[in-house]
Formats: sequence, structure tokens, C-alpha cells
Amino acid sequence: MILGIDTSLGSAVAVVEPDGVVRSQVESSDPRGHAEVIGILIERALAEASVTPADITHVAAGMGPGPFTGLRVGIAAARTFALGRGIPVLPVVSHDAVALELLLHDSLTGGFDEGDDRPFAVVTDARRREFAFTVYRGLDDDGLPIRQAEPALSPRDELDALLQAGGIARQDADRIPAGLLAIVAARGLWSGREIGPAEALYLRSPDVTLPAGPKKVGA
Repeated sequence: MILGIDTSLGSAVAVVEPDGVVRSQVESSDPRGHAEVIGILIERALAEASVTPADITHVAAGMGPGPFTGLRVGIAAARTFALGRGIPVLPVVSHDAVALELLLHDSLTGGFDEGDDRPFAVVTDARRREFAFTVYRGLDDDGLPIRQAEPALSPRDELDALLQAGGIARQDADRIPAGLLAIVAARGLWSGREIGPAEALYLRSPDVTLPAGPKKVGA
């Protein structure tokens, strides 16, 4: 039983069974209130799935790309829950969840087969007039999205030209589905692969600067 947690955009939590059935999925679209809602969402997700913390065997953590302040809330929540239970954390690139959702939807609706390798980019708002994007090309033999290019950052005014030059379709996302995040983690787990980075994909340094030195104190 996998608990999926992501705060790279809004805040999202889900509980997924080993066979991929999503037992519950709860979300908050507020891009800044992660710390205030994450505990409530975890509690709601467990309650709606009719499970207890003792039933959870793994925690899937969305590692971004995302802003520093919001993203670290979800990662900290995932690591804290896992530490308290003594269970593993499965890191996942957050965009992988969106890519899998798109690929499965198009496969079910006849858009194209799961094995189709047409490239597309999952694009999310990185603020400050920039977009975060990851390029994908179909699914591999384990049912995981194939990253053609790793997450990167682009000025808003340059992204379309960049994607068009590579023949890459653009897919904007305003949410990360925590249920699909957990399913990506499950597929990586069952295939024995590490599919996400150990550290967060901030893409941009935090808004802090080191002091230049001690301040002079006048007499």
C-alpha cells in the first residue's frame, strides 16, 4: 500500500493499492499553503481509503521540479511519515505522474498506443516568468514514462520556439495527480529500479544569501 505525496504545484495526497487501484486522492490547489494543509490531506487520504498508517508500506515522494519553499514541505512530510513507520521513501520526478496520466488517457481513448514514441513536454509554471518542463517519449517495458530529456527551466517567451524546433508537443499541467505519482513509484518498485532523484529538483536556488561578514558596531 503506497502513500503518494506531492507539493510541487498545489498539494496532493493519495493511497494506492499494490495492483494500482487508487483508494483515495485528495488535493488542494493553493500554491502557497502547503504547510497548512499537508497534514490534513494525509489524514483525509488515509480515512477515505479506510486504512491506517500501519497499512502503508511505502511512501512515494514527488521530488519536483518545483519551487523551493513548497516542494520541500511535501518531501519533508513524506520522509517524516516514512521515518515514523520505518518504511522506505520512493522518490519520483513529479512530471512523471502527469506524463503517465497523459499516456494512459490517450491509450484508452485511442489517441495512440502506449508504445508510441512521439515526444511531448510536460510543462508547469515555475513562476518568475519561467516554465519547468520535462520531455517524454512513450512508455518503457515496465510501463514507466521514458524521459527523453531531464527537467529543465526555460523563460516563458522562449519555450514554445524551443519545443517547436525539436518537434515536441506541449502539455501544460496545473496539478500533479498523487495517485499516478504512487503508481509510477509502484512500477519502479516492482521492476527493481530507482526512478527518481534522492534530492529535490528545485531548478532554482532558494531566495537566501549568505551574510558578507559580521556587522561593524560603532562605539
